[in-house]
Amino acid sequence: MTSTTPRAGDLTIENALVFDGWSAELREASVRVADGTVAELDTAVSRAERVIDARGRVLLPGLIDAHFHAYGISLHGLEYQTSPLSYLALAGARRLRRALARGFTTVRDVAGGDLGLARAIDNGLIPAPRYLYTGPALSQTGGHGDARPADRDICLHGGHMGEVVDGADNLRVAVRERFRKGAHAIKIMTSGGVVSPTDPIRPAQYSADEVAAVTDEATRRGSYVAAHAYSPEAIRHSVVGGVRSIEHGNLLDAPTAALMTEHGAFLVPTLAAYDAMDRRGPEIGLPDFARAKNREVLDAGALAVELAHAAGVPVGFGTDLMGDLEDDQLVGLRLQAEAAGMLECLRSATAVNARLLKRPDLGRIGVGARADLLLLSASPFDDPAALWDPTRPRTVITGGTPVAGPDAKA
Repeated sequence: MTSTTPRAGDLTIENALVFDGWSAELREASVRVADGTVAELDTAVSRAERVIDARGRVLLPGLIDAHFHAYGISLHGLEYQTSPLSYLALAGARRLRRALARGFTTVRDVAGGDLGLARAIDNGLIPAPRYLYTGPALSQTGGHGDARPADRDICLHGGHMGEVVDGADNLRVAVRERFRKGAHAIKIMTSGGVVSPTDPIRPAQYSADEVAAVTDEATRRGSYVAAHAYSPEAIRHSVVGGVRSIEHGNLLDAPTAALMTEHGAFLVPTLAAYDAMDRRGPEIGLPDFARAKNREVLDAGALAVELAHAAGVPVGFGTDLMGDLEDDQLVGLRLQAEAAGMLECLRSATAVNARLLKRPDLGRIGVGARADLLLLSASPFDDPAALWDPTRPRTVITGGTPVAGPDAKA
């Protein structure tokens, strides 16, 4: 007997205005999805059993957040580093589900995540974006990933979001262990951070030999390294050492941006995090030292995006929102559009991030691409709030299956 239930990932979207991930002009077209992949893109396509009429709406590639923290339940390092992993996984599942509903169909978790959470997602146990993780970020003693306050005699070398590892040989072992456990890439801390208690923001962290050991291991594995770095000196230290992805980069200057271009490095700004901490710091109990550090990098973030674009640096998109600040994820799109314009913002959150992740099947709408899609109520070029206002209708599609929004109920 033939089933009358449409196959998952089998769908036609008709009469949409399509942003393909790069082109400046929207194209009126229909999309045919088969087995979770875009099979046709044209003015007229074959019809699946399930059809969405998208007339008057805009179809985008699913958004990619390249700096996400599933286990980031708090802005206080000891809390997220030492909470039971079972609790972090359950809280992380909720954070991932909410990100998916906003239209983020892929996230890169650059400090945390593990094979268990990824397996639960792959097996459909929890609704979530495509999930790429690094495992705990690597930090030197007293670096950004070292959550121990100076006035506490605590032994904490391994945590769920960060691990303190010193020395090139020890770092090689740590990198190999992450790849054994399914890591997409490796994250290291090469400058101080806003919420870390004992380090200034600007000085470079890890020695050149240590950075080179990490990037050598990742490169031979066919992967890459992402580095938390704010200052020009830390960014230079990172990219010369072979780092592919600079996270944050708020204090970037023009000569360093040119060096990033020379080395083929990406910038992943996280403007949402600093804006949220500035506006909502008191309500979430952000420590005074963190609020002071945040002010140092807040206003510089938008300028760093401008300098990077001017130098030809590929600029991605990330949010880095911890604790209750997670609901500002869409605000990050508004802030990046204000810094770079709507077209570059959309490219950053789709095609550029896909290049960064080395996933040519993501971040675009074209034949052969995965059918991870976002259907908005209006063009973000004409009505920007359609992109970042969470109250505006949106349909989220992963692998050709509507999973959130009005069309998911059809």
